[in-house]
Amino acid sequence: MAAQAIKRGFFIGLGSVFFAAGVAGMFLPVVPTVPFMLLALWAFSRGSERLHQWVLHHPRFGRAAREWHQHRAIPMRAKLTAVTVMAASAVYLVGFSSAPLLAIVAALALMAYGAWYILTRPTLDPAMIRQDGDAANPSDG
Repeated sequence: MAAQAIKRGFFIGLGSVFFAAGVAGMFLPVVPTVPFMLLALWAFSRGSERLHQWVLHHPRFGRAAREWHQHRAIPMRAKLTAVTVMAASAVYLVGFSSAPLLAIVAALALMAYGAWYILTRPTLDPAMIRQDGDAANPSDG
């Protein structure tokens, strides 16, 4: 019983850290918001159903969290924004950064993997989203 409470507390704490990082991402240009909210959603699902539902129905973050949670889909606008920011970061790293070559190569590899992952997820067509925030089937793309 105590181990269960410790596990729940761990996931609630982890979810809280991810949620805070997501909120910071609203104000810091290099910190993403939605991925941290999705991680918070995952952690809260293991620690607190109430907090899990709170993120799913949050006025600011709920829609993206529900789209991912229900359909594993990413809106096209989010895909384009993410890939554009990664491309701009890559250009800066290659052209203007004085970071060690190994760090640049590692960052480029992580960005390439991130872009590949994002672009291979289904795209949720905004026209498919009903008024209540649920969505129909996502299209591939």
